[in-house]
Amino acid sequence: MTLLSKGAVSALALSCGIAAMGAAPAHAYTLMDMIRGDRARTQSTLIRPAPVAPPATYADPSAPLPKVSSPTYYTYKPDPMRFVDTSKFTDPVVTGAVAAVNVSADAAPTVQRRFLIEAKVRAPVEVAKALEAYYGDAKNPLLWLSGADINDRAKAAMAALADAGSVGLDPTDYALEVPNVDPSNPDPSARDRALTQFELALSAKVLAYVQDTVRGRVDPNKLSGYHDFVRKTVNLTPVLKLARMSPDVAAYITSRTPDGPQFAALKAELAKLKGEGSAEAPINITLTGLLRPGDSSPEIPNIVKAISKHGSAALKAENAATLAAYTDGTDYSPEIVSLVESFQKERGLKPDGVIGQATVRVMTGGDSNGAKIEKLVVAMEQARWLPADLGSRYVFINQPAYMVYYHNDNKEQLSMRVVVGQPSHQTFFFQDQIQTVEFNPFWGVPQSIIINEMLPKLRSDPNYLDRMGYEVAVGGRAVPSSSVDWYGSTSNISVRQPPSGDNALGELKILFPNAHAIYMHDTPSKSFFKRDMRALSHGCVRLADPRAMAAAVLNTSVEKIGQEIATGKNHAVQVPQKFPIYIAYFTAWPDKNGVVQYFDDVYDRDAYVEKAFSATSKARGAQI
Repeated sequence: MTLLSKGAVSALALSCGIAAMGAAPAHAYTLMDMIRGDRARTQSTLIRPAPVAPPATYADPSAPLPKVSSPTYYTYKPDPMRFVDTSKFTDPVVTGAVAAVNVSADAAPTVQRRFLIEAKVRAPVEVAKALEAYYGDAKNPLLWLSGADINDRAKAAMAALADAGSVGLDPTDYALEVPNVDPSNPDPSARDRALTQFELALSAKVLAYVQDTVRGRVDPNKLSGYHDFVRKTVNLTPVLKLARMSPDVAAYITSRTPDGPQFAALKAELAKLKGEGSAEAPINITLTGLLRPGDSSPEIPNIVKAISKHGSAALKAENAATLAAYTDGTDYSPEIVSLVESFQKERGLKPDGVIGQATVRVMTGGDSNGAKIEKLVVAMEQARWLPADLGSRYVFINQPAYMVYYHNDNKEQLSMRVVVGQPSHQTFFFQDQIQTVEFNPFWGVPQSIIINEMLPKLRSDPNYLDRMGYEVAVGGRAVPSSSVDWYGSTSNISVRQPPSGDNALGELKILFPNAHAIYMHDTPSKSFFKRDMRALSHGCVRLADPRAMAAAVLNTSVEKIGQEIATGKNHAVQVPQKFPIYIAYFTAWPDKNGVVQYFDDVYDRDAYVEKAFSATSKARGAQI
């Protein structure tokens, strides 16, 4: 059998295919088989080639080529809101439903609850339900009023809401004016109406804040087809009771914010940048070409200064002697080269000591403080979509960083470069569970590649796949590609590349079965890992050191992984215990030392989150 040439594999290795599931002999049961729901027939017929048929007679050679479209981005639609049903708060004089006069927790006389029926507050649906549950129960006193006054609890709650910007939320979403009540007003009912309106509105703001700070303001699934999350459910029912009973209501409200180490680092960085404002003097490095080891440049002092400012504490400690001995020279000496290489390695750049525009951008901090703050706010929102605690053991892929990190025992134990989807074939943003490592894998070609990339070749050369060494099956039955009518539907046609040194998936793939057919895998295109911009695949994640990652997830040695590969047989090994993987997208995220790093928005996704913020705030602003 003639195998695909290295050049052809390099082109097709940009792809991400359907994953083979479980250990199997030469004809493994694949996820594509499962999608067809046809395992039994596949296992019984795929190994028996059909008789060689004459070339197909094409009914319509002039038929236009079909296309499979990628997911799209949406115009964001905020969560629905509605008016609170205040009929549930009816005065007991009329219905007997609730007590006529409320007594606050401190036993001071308060306004009559009957005026709550006249309050008009719009709120997110879940918030409205929680308000109706609390104020519909006659045993629950008013929270924020003591007689004709706004109480200290209300003032503390409003102060906590006013500080929402410190955790990446918009304070205007929770702002509320205190009613201007004149105690000498001869019409006490006007006073009572204003106060009960305030009571209900502040409770709505507190509930909205709690919901937002736990799960985020934005529903990620409404942003694009590339976002895939089960949105968190926040139990709002006990919130107002807990706020009433808490001796420090501000502390209770702020305690609901995520407190994981990553979120804490983002929050601290946000406070630092807001404190600096725009007064920070930027470090400028001007290079017209590449600066190589042995060269000289008047920019060397600025390069050293930039590394001193933006390098981690660990990097500066490791290179303390070089930094202390430097005296503003312009020679790109071996000591300075070593310093630059350490910085490049720390930031996920190619550690070759050659300084180009990508290295300059990272050295100078890249974005302005304002742009960094915007990235931090988006990152804090996205962090709320993930579990507050990522776990003691997990894999974290950050697409804008083009890096993957393996954490175990609550610390980072392995990191490496990755290749992710190109902008036209983006990698999704979701989370899953790592389950299997498959060795010497088949590459199941997805329908999108069959239709968009292979079909044009097959219509002019039906033998194309046969010559390239691919296996073709129609309805689970192996056939020569030359016998297929490539002008008809491809829905029951599967194509796969057998294991080989040139296989697009290389030696292994690591599976976390998902609806997007995304997985981590090896690749024969090793040169891509030398690039700083590595959005080059069809959506799957290629690993620079797949054997090391496979050893980590299987909790074994790299030598054992080599032995599995050396069998030459397609087989799979289940991980001892499933654990999380986060296929994430953060343009601001802390490194293992807690230092927040910033990355280019390769897919322009931050802009869609910011538009969703605006749409949400606008919808909430129309309270009445």
